[in-house]
Amino acid sequence: MRLRNIRGSKEVISASEWVVQEPETKRGNWSTLFGNTNPIHIEVGMGKGRFLMDMAVLHPEINYVGIEMYDSVLLRAVQKREKLENEIPNLYFIRMDARQLPDVFWEEEVERIYLNFSDPWPKDRHAKRRLTSGEFLGRYEKILKRGGTLEFKTDNRELFEFSLKEMKAAARWELTAFTFDLHHEAELCEGNVMTEYEEKFSSAGNPICKMEAKYLG
Repeated sequence: MRLRNIRGSKEVISASEWVVQEPETKRGNWSTLFGNTNPIHIEVGMGKGRFLMDMAVLHPEINYVGIEMYDSVLLRAVQKREKLENEIPNLYFIRMDARQLPDVFWEEEVERIYLNFSDPWPKDRHAKRRLTSGEFLGRYEKILKRGGTLEFKTDNRELFEFSLKEMKAAARWELTAFTFDLHHEAELCEGNVMTEYEEKFSSAGNPICKMEAKYLG
């Protein structure tokens, strides 16, 4: 269950040098914030931020933006980052609803999107809220480069099967790889960086599903 309503979280977030305030002002001009024109990768629903912090350290040649909707969850990411001994100049956070992505990133400004252990929104009437729904794929199309990629991991089999169906039905996407048991697929697991949820679920014996897709433009 995601944490909510932690007293003082909004104040900490608004004062953090790593959280982009008014991110829509950076649309089409993120290079000025990072100070370079390196590729931009984003994680939608980044949680406490461990995955992106690890990725940013491993790949200093890539700029990362973590997007989180809940103040109290983003607070945990900010606190985690404050404890790091080393600076990570290629990583920033945004507190926003993912439906606003086209308002924050320009056409072809993003090279890769990560979706890790997203909220399954299990009720049928909430299907459009799932981050792998056709509605969200349409939003990603507005910001991804042609040939850009989307990577999705989950332990929820029903959500994964829904996601595969949505991707196969999307005319402007190509499903390039998928597995229902990532940690037993050597090729797909090579270089895999685990999230906190992934570590927890896989250690309990739950298979991790992964899907990779290319935006054809």
